Amino acid sequence: MLIACPQCTSTNRVPDDRLGDDPVCGRCGADLLAGEPIALADADFDAVVGKTELPVVVDFWAAWCGPCRMMAPQFAQAAKQLKGRVVFAKVDSDANPKLSSRFGIRSIPTMVMLRSGAELCRMSGALQAGQIVSWATKG
Repeated sequence: MLIACPQCTSTNRVPDDRLGDDPVCGRCGADLLAGEPIALADADFDAVVGKTELPVVVDFWAAWCGPCRMMAPQFAQAAKQLKGRVVFAKVDSDANPKLSSRFGIRSIPTMVMLRSGAELCRMSGALQAGQIVSWATKG
């Protein structure tokens, strides 16, 4: 399984049976699958999402958005529950307008599930952790 490091964007090969063993980047030593959402921006989005073979669930959010703030701890809890199976990422839609435009984000929070950079499905609105987990494992 190929996984891009969220810190240095280098590609790492991790055996499927070792995904739950807290793998670290061979280049910089950062956790590859920490079980918590990673922050992505216009500059590093494609380098991380496009090189990661695991599904990546991206939460497009903004600091001023009440539902986004309510969903943030639920999103983090879902990331812990699916550690080693799904990568969770957050993109601040105000700070990264190119990504928001590219994905046609019209309302927030919106979650987009990607695999190797290709969109599989999306869901808008604030959800509970159980709903996020259920949606992420069906996609």
